[in-house]
Parts: sequence; C-alpha cells; structure tokens
Amino acid sequence: MIQSPRAYWEPLWASGRRYRQINDQETQLLAKHLGPGRARPALDVGCGDGAFARHLHHHLDYRATGIDCAPSAAAIAASTDDNVHFQVMDFATDDLNQLPDPAYAVVTCRLVYRFITDKGAFLDRVRQVLAPGGTFWVVTELAGRRTDDDPLKSLGITAHDVELLTWRWSTVKTVDLDRLACFALRP
Repeated sequence: MIQSPRAYWEPLWASGRRYRQINDQETQLLAKHLGPGRARPALDVGCGDGAFARHLHHHLDYRATGIDCAPSAAAIAASTDDNVHFQVMDFATDDLNQLPDPAYAVVTCRLVYRFITDKGAFLDRVRQVLAPGGTFWVVTELAGRRTDDDPLKSLGITAHDVELLTWRWSTVKTVDLDRLACFALRP
C-alpha cells in the first residue's frame, strides 16, 4: 500500500526535521522572474516552515497563502507570521474551494514536485488555480546532479519529469541553481 503524503511528511516535520532554506541567489531569481506582487494573491504549495510564503509576502508584496499536507509544518509556519495565511491542505487531493482565493497570480512549488505521485493531475490542478497571465514557479532538483555514491542521488527529477512539467506552457524559462533548477512557467 502506498503511504499518503500526510502520513509520510507529518512524522518528519513533527520530529523537528527541516529542509533547505532559501538563499540570496534564490530570492534574486524570484524577484527577477515574478516581479512585484502589488498585493496580488500567491499560493505556496508544500510550504513547509513557511519561509518561501513569508518571502513572497514581505519582500515581493504578494498576498501569500501557504499550504502543506503536514499539520506540523503548517503549525510551524503559522506560528512565525500572523500576516501570511497558512493552512493544512493536500493540494493534490483536497477540494480546491478550500483555498482563500479562486485564482493566484503566482503558484510556487519548492522542493515538492519530485514527490508528487501523479504529476499530470497535479499540473492540471495548478492550471485550475493559476490566474490568466500568472506564473507557476517550480524549484526542484534534477537527476544526475549528485555523485553516484550520494545516498540522496534519487531526489532529482528525470528528463521525462522535466518534459511533463514544461509541456503545455506558452513560456518556459529555466535557471540553474546549483543542484536545483528553477522553472518559471506561464500559460
């Protein structure tokens, strides 16, 4: 039986596990590819501790919402900022009407895409909530960027996954960020 995302991620967040923090190079790429928010809505899917959503809100002026399937992650995020909305939600399966806005100028997915089981269905849901002219911003590790003896070598997405991710967008911009790649995708 396949474990649900909530069952997988909740014990990790509850036990104190933390993940790669955003850095200056990544925030500069965000500013360049997303531009000023002017209080437009942004959705951070798989928000974890909320750092990315907080950056969107406080530094780029988006009205950010962060969602995570792990209640502990959403609780950590909510405890750090009263100005950003955080909620428990599995974007892949929960009702999208639970989101506070019907459409988002920006949807972000940082270090999460690799773990999505049904990537095609996930991307269809992103398109459902992305406002016309909006940007889907994905940060993910690419396969082959770690040495063969690295136990985390399997974390990267494959060339097939990249093709699926970038298919059906009118504009695709990709920027390398060490082991990661950042994708700015527009309908």
